[in-house]
Amino acid sequence: MQARDDGERMFTEGMAMDRRSLLLASGATLMAAGWTDQAGAVAAGIFEDVRQHGAIGDGVAIDSPAINRAIEAAAQRGGGTIVVPPGRYLCFTIRLRDNIALVLSAGATIIAASPETHGAHYDPPENYMEEQFQDFGITHVHNSLIVGDGVSNVAILGPGMLHGIGLDRAGPGERWHGRGQWQSAAALGITPREQALQNPEERAAVGRANKTIGLMNCRGVRLQDFTILQAGHFAVIAHGCSNVQIDGLVIDTDRDGIDIDACRDVRIVNCTVNAPKDDAIVLKSSYALGRPVLCEDILVTGCKTSGYLMGSLLDGTYRPSDYNIENIGPLGRIKLGTETNGGFRNIRITDCICTATRGILLGIVDGGTLEDVSVSNITLRDPFNHPLFIHHAARMRAPRGTSVGAVRRVQFDGISVTGARLPYPCGVEGIADAPVEDVTFRDIDIVARGGGTAEDAAREPEYRRETSLEVSYLGTLPAAGLYARHARRLTVRGFNLSLGAPDARPAVALRHVAGANLDAITSPAERAMVVDARDSTNVALGQISTA
Repeated sequence: MQARDDGERMFTEGMAMDRRSLLLASGATLMAAGWTDQAGAVAAGIFEDVRQHGAIGDGVAIDSPAINRAIEAAAQRGGGTIVVPPGRYLCFTIRLRDNIALVLSAGATIIAASPETHGAHYDPPENYMEEQFQDFGITHVHNSLIVGDGVSNVAILGPGMLHGIGLDRAGPGERWHGRGQWQSAAALGITPREQALQNPEERAAVGRANKTIGLMNCRGVRLQDFTILQAGHFAVIAHGCSNVQIDGLVIDTDRDGIDIDACRDVRIVNCTVNAPKDDAIVLKSSYALGRPVLCEDILVTGCKTSGYLMGSLLDGTYRPSDYNIENIGPLGRIKLGTETNGGFRNIRITDCICTATRGILLGIVDGGTLEDVSVSNITLRDPFNHPLFIHHAARMRAPRGTSVGAVRRVQFDGISVTGARLPYPCGVEGIADAPVEDVTFRDIDIVARGGGTAEDAAREPEYRRETSLEVSYLGTLPAAGLYARHARRLTVRGFNLSLGAPDARPAVALRHVAGANLDAITSPAERAMVVDARDSTNVALGQISTA
């Protein structure tokens, strides 16, 4: 709690801004709206100050009704800018409308009210389904601190803060035919909502919230230059949205940071996300829209992810997190997956720094196709498990009859890894009936701790066809740098491996790989031990250098 309070005080203490300076700070918004005369904009009601609608900002009064009144007043005129002056605004659900910009002034903090203290008054969940193939938290968006459902041309702008202290971090799980004892609502003769509410966990969640910002079917969204602290289950989650720009956010939380689900044309730029207990930036393609929808045309660039103790990013201490699930350590990763029903296409992740995280994980497990993905110019320091990994599996948390998916055309280029741990090289793990295809590793530099034994080199990792995206079940892999199994047309060119201690494993280990082109590989191992290819065909070895 101390770290949370300190992080918030950094943004709230000593801040004061009168109305004139507030308008000056919002000049960019005025110009974007076609106004250059600030006095005229105020007179025309283009700005709505939430205090004029009854907001107090003392951290005691519930201010969401006043903020919603300000939004509604602007929406009735066709839109406008809602200004939140310096103060602490305790809130339940705030509802965005078309053509609304919500400006969080310097020194302004919107705080998620606690149901235990203030009552369970968040908007109820809305998206009940016959089969729910994803968790409760991913399925609904109305149970958020700030929600946008079907709105267009909306923005949340900083430099203030959203503090999700009253939000839940978890919720009920999925409900589908793959779970034991599952019955459809139709078979029971009731509605999906009635069926869900038979579950005590689902009933208890009504009136509570678990997301800071939840968006569904929105167009033209900008989230820019504000901070989110302690964000609940999700700091930002967007389903089925298009033309979204997330720029300059600072997120310090202990569950998911930014989740982009079944969206198109999204840019995540210059964001800093600390998420020790879950994913920092994750693309998904779930069934929350009631159908499989591609997640496509996504750019993630200039971002920094980490797995430090929550709150220590904002207070500048960067303390290690003691989170140690699966005896691996914190997460904080960049990921494509978890839910993959619709698949992924045209994804670019570039110019990012990942420190003390579980690296970058890409994959398909519920049907869908992952294709045309580029990961480039990444610095990975002290990863807790595999720095780079592609995984294809067939969990098939999807409607009956869904076909096994595909993973193809993925490029890793210009990646620098330091501090890689013994059990966890980079990897590619496909399935026998659907190998991963056309993966390239180019200009990869890895500094690993080493220490692998001859027994490690001889291991045959467990094979699981039906499993989730996580790959910890594989255990210590029989390669010091790169392991690939069930893959086709693998290219490795410019792969440099350095070791802190001797390692008996080969730099590259191939199993059931059909077609591999390996060239410009540098390893401290003897030449004969650099590459170990078993049950593989058409493996071409180019230049190999030993240190």
